[in-house]
Amino acid sequence: MYAIIETGGKQYKVTPGTTLRVEKLDATQETQVTFDRVLLIVGDDSSVVAGNPTISGARVSGKVLEHGKGPKIRVFKFRHKSNYRKRYGHRQPFTKVTIESIEPGQAP
Repeated sequence: MYAIIETGGKQYKVTPGTTLRVEKLDATQETQVTFDRVLLIVGDDSSVVAGNPTISGARVSGKVLEHGKGPKIRVFKFRHKSNYRKRYGHRQPFTKVTIESIEPGQAP
């Protein structure tokens, strides 16, 4: 059984036991989180429930493992012949979540 969820403007394919890094969530470490925007659920018997755009009543629950920052992205801007150089970096914050269960709801 797997589901496709949406969080932070991105879509993720999850199964129970999966650990994934999502955009930073407003939850403390070792707490439960639920993802209500479930787009698709595929059962063990290959039955497919698709939402329009989401499945009402379906939710995926997980546990927050840690918060952190991703690798440093270095950005360098340069303009030819005008002595313009600019360098800066960015580290995207993330939340590491392990998926515990998928609860199917009703189709739309």
